[in-house]
Amino acid sequence: MKRIFLFFFVLLALPSTAQQSITIEACYNLAAKNYPLSKQSHLLASQNKLDTEIISKTKLPQFSVNAQATYQSDVVEIPIPNVGVTPLNKDQYRATLSVNQLIYNGKIAEASTLVKLAQLKTKQKQVEINLYQLKQQINQLYFSILLTQESKLLIAAKQVQLRAKLKEVKSGISQGIILPSSDKILEAELLQSNQQLTSLEATKMTLIKTLSSLLGIALEPDTLFQKPQVSLALHKELNRPELDLFQLKKEEIESNETLISKQNAPKLFGFATGGYGNPGLNMLDNSFQAFYTVGLTLKWNLFDWDTTKKQRESLAINKDFVENEAEIFKLNTSVELYKQQKEIDKIESFIASDLEIIKLRKAVLKTASSQLSNGVITSSAYTTELTNLYENENTLLRHKILLQLAKANYNVIKGH
Repeated sequence: MKRIFLFFFVLLALPSTAQQSITIEACYNLAAKNYPLSKQSHLLASQNKLDTEIISKTKLPQFSVNAQATYQSDVVEIPIPNVGVTPLNKDQYRATLSVNQLIYNGKIAEASTLVKLAQLKTKQKQVEINLYQLKQQINQLYFSILLTQESKLLIAAKQVQLRAKLKEVKSGISQGIILPSSDKILEAELLQSNQQLTSLEATKMTLIKTLSSLLGIALEPDTLFQKPQVSLALHKELNRPELDLFQLKKEEIESNETLISKQNAPKLFGFATGGYGNPGLNMLDNSFQAFYTVGLTLKWNLFDWDTTKKQRESLAINKDFVENEAEIFKLNTSVELYKQQKEIDKIESFIASDLEIIKLRKAVLKTASSQLSNGVITSSAYTTELTNLYENENTLLRHKILLQLAKANYNVIKGH
């Protein structure tokens, strides 16, 4: 008894290897996170941070150092004799340190920062759109893998039926009820189904590898792809990221309009200059001396030849372009949704027909199975009916997968 208890304890202690499974929603999230394009959003944010810091530096004091030594062919002299003023030297020297401080410029720096932020949002939204467009590619790969996965199960079910019938046929041959070599046809059908499984497995491996490259992770060959039950977002509004992009483009234009309106605002600077040279500020003192000046500078462009007005008109045209692009996008999306809905309706009608056909095929196969057991028909005739039923079931399976794919694509087109 103790040995039995110890055996079960060891089994429980062994690490369990659960089969990896994944959903289509997880694929969307992984692609958005790991696809190389997603790095651009972080790069854009870093670039915007640098641009903002550059703009903010314009508010800081600006320092400059100047030094010069000159020799002049002539200098200023006082044309009055005996006044006791020494003439200036023809060689003159000067070194200065200047500080300029922006006091007021109509808040251009703040407006420029807002323009950079609007540009960042627009560029990041474009990255999001490019990533969103991967969804239909993911849909195609995911549902293709799902089709191979389900097809393998269908072939396995067919093999179970073939093996059962093969056992029955061999028994009939031994009893003399069924013609000899009838089992060979069933065995050949089993071998052919094994080839189909091998082909499906190779196709699935290729699809999984392609999908893995989009998701940025290594999916195992035996990964279980869960079947989604997709419901159409019929009563929801269009929610595509492109619509957000159009709005962000308009906001970027508006921020540029604000910046333009501040370009002709008066600009006030404070300055201070200190220096040492010969001569200094006193031109009558022919010696090295220290000096300084402080003051204010006001700059105001009173007339710009309607440049600002024309820039605003150009931006207004850009805004009209954006509005037009939004209208075209909505129209094209509506057409795509209509086509996709018609595709869904068509596949649903195919599925209804498939179910009727399979019902009839099963009745025929049931009769053929009984006839084969009684030696009325050959195994070749039976496998023909079995293959017909399998092909119809495979068609139904393919239509069901295509229906889910069409619904998933419909939701992607609509933005849900």
